[in-house]
Amino acid sequence: MQALRIAAFLFLATLCNAAAAQPLYGIAMHGDPALPVDFKHFPYVNPDVKKGGRVSYGVVGTFDNLNPFILKSMRTTARGMWDPEYGNLVYEPLMVRSRDEPFTLYGLLAQTVEWDDSRSYIQFNLNPDAKWSDGQPVTPEDVIFTFQLLRDKGRVPFSSWLETIASMEKVGEHSVMIRFNEKANRETPLIIASSLPILPKHAIDTDSFDQTSLRIPIGSAPYRIKSIDPGQRIVFERRSNYWGKNLPSKVGIDNYDEITVNYFLQDTTLFEAFKKGDVDIYPDGSPGHWQQAYNFPAVTSGAIIKETFRPKTPSGMLGFVFNTRRPMFADKNVRKGLTLAFDFEWLNRNLYSGAYKRTESYWQNSDLSSFGIPADPHELAMLGPIKDRIDPDVLDGTYKLPVSDGSGRDRKILREAVALLKEGGYTIRGEKMVDKNGRQLSFEILTQNADQERMAIPYRRSLELLGIAVTIRTVDDSQYQLRTINYDYDMIIKSYPSSLSPGIEQVGRWSSAAAKTEGSLNFVGVADPDVDTLISHFLMARSAEDFRDAVRSFDRMLISGYYLVPLYHIDQQWAARRSRVNHPGVLPLYGYYLPAWWDASAQ
Repeated sequence: MQALRIAAFLFLATLCNAAAAQPLYGIAMHGDPALPVDFKHFPYVNPDVKKGGRVSYGVVGTFDNLNPFILKSMRTTARGMWDPEYGNLVYEPLMVRSRDEPFTLYGLLAQTVEWDDSRSYIQFNLNPDAKWSDGQPVTPEDVIFTFQLLRDKGRVPFSSWLETIASMEKVGEHSVMIRFNEKANRETPLIIASSLPILPKHAIDTDSFDQTSLRIPIGSAPYRIKSIDPGQRIVFERRSNYWGKNLPSKVGIDNYDEITVNYFLQDTTLFEAFKKGDVDIYPDGSPGHWQQAYNFPAVTSGAIIKETFRPKTPSGMLGFVFNTRRPMFADKNVRKGLTLAFDFEWLNRNLYSGAYKRTESYWQNSDLSSFGIPADPHELAMLGPIKDRIDPDVLDGTYKLPVSDGSGRDRKILREAVALLKEGGYTIRGEKMVDKNGRQLSFEILTQNADQERMAIPYRRSLELLGIAVTIRTVDDSQYQLRTINYDYDMIIKSYPSSLSPGIEQVGRWSSAAAKTEGSLNFVGVADPDVDTLISHFLMARSAEDFRDAVRSFDRMLISGYYLVPLYHIDQQWAARRSRVNHPGVLPLYGYYLPAWWDASAQ
C-alpha cells in the first residue's frame, strides 16, 4: 500500500511539473492575459489595412550614432532604432507588450515561454521562422550573446536589468533557459522579455560595440535603413521578406512602406515643417499652442486634421526637479517651502488659459494613486515603521497643495514658505534669504527650450519676493543632455510618465543604486533605504491588492519627500495629422499608437 501511495505521489508530481512547464503564448504581470490563445490580432489595430505609402515624423534633436544601447548614444542616437513610440523598426524584443492591458506580453521572437510560479526562471522558445534581415536565423546563441554584451558594455538600464541573471543556457534547438539571482523580482522576466533588443551575434563587433557608429545595422524587425543624412534625417524602408508579418502581435502594424524621421533644432522649426507638409504627424503637448496655432489654410481646408484622444492612464508627474545632491536642496523643509512658493494658479490662468489641472500624485486619476485616500490597515501594515516618515496629511488622505489667489504674490502662502525655509536654516536678512553664514539662497534652473523657460520665469519672480536669487539658463539639446547625464544642474524640469503597471523603471528613477550611476534617470539624487524598500514591495507583489497598496505607499513617500515642485497634467492627448494618414477606430488603454496608423492614399 505504501508503495502505491509513493507511486501515486510521484505520478501527481510529474503531472504538476508538466503542467508548470506548459508553454505559454502570453504572460501578465498580475493575473492572466486578456486575449485568448487563438487571438488573431490586437483589438486596437485594423487587421484589413492595406500596407503601403509613407509617413514622415519630426523630432527635436540631432544624431551621429545608430547604436542606441551604449552610454555614448544617450544624446545623439537616431530615433526608430529602438523606439516604442514609432515601433521597434530595426531591432525586436523577445515578446511584445499589449497597449490595451496594464502589463501583458505576447509572442514575437519568442513564440512561447515557460516559467515557474515564483518566476525564478523563464525559458524562451524561439519562433523557428525568425530571421535576420540578411536571411540568417535568429538563434539561442544570439539571445545569450546579446544579454552578455549588453550586460558588459550596454548603458543603463539595459546593463542593470541584466545583472539580475544568474545563468543562461541553450535548451534544445530553439530555446534559452534564463535563471535569475537575488537581484530579480517578479517583474524581471517581463522586463527581460519586452524591454531588451536581440542582436545578431554574427554581425556585431564586440570590441567596437561601445563606440558610436553610423554603420547600417542588421536587425530582425520589419524595417531596414534605406538612407541617412547624419544629424538631419534617417529613412527606413519596410522589408518585404519580414519573417513575422503574419504573427497575431504584428497584424495591422508596421503599415508604411517608408518611414522618415526628420530632425530639427527647435520645436518651432518642426511645427513650421509640419505646416509645409514635410512632417505628417504633430503630437502637441501645449494647450495654448493647440488652441491658437492651427489657424492656417491646411487646417481650414481639411488637409490637416486635429484630434483629441482620451487614454485611461495615470497622470504622471511633471515638475521642477530638485537635485538633492546640491547642499541647498538637502533639507526637506527647504524643498517644501520652495514648492509652496510656486503659484500654479497664476501660471495656469495667464499662460495656459486655465487648461491644466494641478498634479498632486504620481499616479493621479487612477486606482494606484494615494491622493485623497487614507491608508487602510493593509497598507499601514505594509508600510511598517516607514509610515512615521510620511506626512500625516498624506497618510490620512487630506493632503492638498495650497490654492493661491492667482496674484503671483499670495502673502499667506509666501509666509508659510518663509516659515518652512526658516526650519531649513534660512532667514531673511537685508531683503535676502540667507543661511547662518550669511550666504544667499541661490540656484540655477536649467531649461532646454522656450516653453520651459516660459514656465521658469514666473517661478523666479515669486522666489525673488522671498529674497532668493534664481537664474535661468536655456541650453541646446546636446549640452542639456550632457549636463543631465552628469547631474550637472541645480534644478531642471522633467516629466515622470506613469503607467498602470509601475515596476523596474522606478528603480532607475528613485533607487539608491541609480543615484550613483552616471546616466541614470534618478535626476533627484534620492538615495534612501526606505524608498528602496517601498520599491521592492510593488516589485514583489503577487496579488492585485498588494500591488495597489504598495504603489500607493510609494506614492505617499514621494509626495512627502517634496522632491519636485509639481506642475500640471491634462487627461487628453492631442495630435494633428495629414488627412491621408489614418488610424484605427479603437483607442487602446495607453492612448493612440502610431505603429498601427497607415497611409490612406495607399488603400
